[in-house]
Amino acid sequence: MAVGSRTFVGFGFGPIQSALFLYEAYMSGKFSRCVVAEVDTELVKAVRAGGGTYRVNIARRIAIEAMTLKGVELYNPRDPADREKLVEAVAQADEMATALPSVEFFDSDGAAGPAPILGKGIAARSTCKPAVIYAAENHNHAAEILAETLTKYAPASSLACVRVVNTVIGKMSGVIAEPASIRELRLATLTPTTPRAVLVEEFNRILISRITLPGFSRGIEVFVEKDDLLPFEEAKLYGHNAIHALIGYLADARDLPTMAAAGRHPDIMAVARRAFIEESGRALIAKYKHLNDPLFTSDGYRAYADDLLDRMVRPNLNDLVSRVIRDHVRKLGFDDRIYGTMRLALRHGIEPTNLARGAAAAVISLIRRHQSASLPGASLPANVSDLTPASLRAILNQLGGGRTDQFAGQLSQLTWDALRQPGQTAGNTVSP
Repeated sequence: MAVGSRTFVGFGFGPIQSALFLYEAYMSGKFSRCVVAEVDTELVKAVRAGGGTYRVNIARRIAIEAMTLKGVELYNPRDPADREKLVEAVAQADEMATALPSVEFFDSDGAAGPAPILGKGIAARSTCKPAVIYAAENHNHAAEILAETLTKYAPASSLACVRVVNTVIGKMSGVIAEPASIRELRLATLTPTTPRAVLVEEFNRILISRITLPGFSRGIEVFVEKDDLLPFEEAKLYGHNAIHALIGYLADARDLPTMAAAGRHPDIMAVARRAFIEESGRALIAKYKHLNDPLFTSDGYRAYADDLLDRMVRPNLNDLVSRVIRDHVRKLGFDDRIYGTMRLALRHGIEPTNLARGAAAAVISLIRRHQSASLPGASLPANVSDLTPASLRAILNQLGGGRTDQFAGQLSQLTWDALRQPGQTAGNTVSP
């Protein structure tokens, strides 16, 4: 382990924890202990059997590099003895991170939940030692939700010394479980006996809320602090996430297996770039240019878009289209990445015709999976050719949870017009 004297504690051992927070803490050389709570019993046993060693794969521009981390302590919070060790670690921690599937997991699992363990450990701190918790649940208010939850488990006097901060994580990552892909990419599995591999891109410019905590300095120095994260969270959702999904749905319409394959289709990438710069970018710049931040300028946002468009389709990431397009109902939600970005554009007087092509491809993708799609209250047609303007409006209304606004009709029309464009969906167009 490193020669530093700090302690890091993480909750969850997925790619963002294992190959971002824990990895950066380890690589900083400033932490003598790296402790993680993980409920996967077999994974905990496997890492322990190797003396606290695990491996992750970093997708660099021209190659994939396997990195080995040693001396990491994994504990299962469902085991009472392990849980007490986690509480003790929190009591000593300088930096912590929650990287859970959603904010709903903060106060789940009874005494084994992250919030009760964090609260008990914070309450046990002998002095008002400053510490920070990075909340990485892909929710705009994850930090506020966790901070409020912790008030149930620790006194205000103890919590005053701890800051929970939000994060904007533009790092693409995933778990590869297919043996053929692991062999083809020559990936290192997490442990010799764990048949899955973590693969992440090398990008690590992670944004976090400004930390105003007397006497505190970060051991993980690579993160970038911002006074207000919301504009950057919207840039991720309505820029990065929106265009990533758009490419994925256009690729799915052509039955392409990977995002790298989509990158070899110039017309897909041209639509993505126009949507990114001319629609998402123009709207976000109009909304946030008053911040005078380099991102929200024409040159800054163009550079942001071009960098991401390059990274999204790198072969070394092995990003599967099936992974990118999953959870259609959420991604087609009222203010999520597709229609949320289109609404933002319309609000600023921009007609999102390129984003509409992604929306049309997403609707087609949903219909192609109508037998497995869960969309209560709306009847999906068996074939795209059976779609009508009225049925499309009904589907979009249901996807939006019944919410409506002044843009609903325009969004439906834009999607319908895109559905009728020959060729854009590999034959899956509707009849005029």
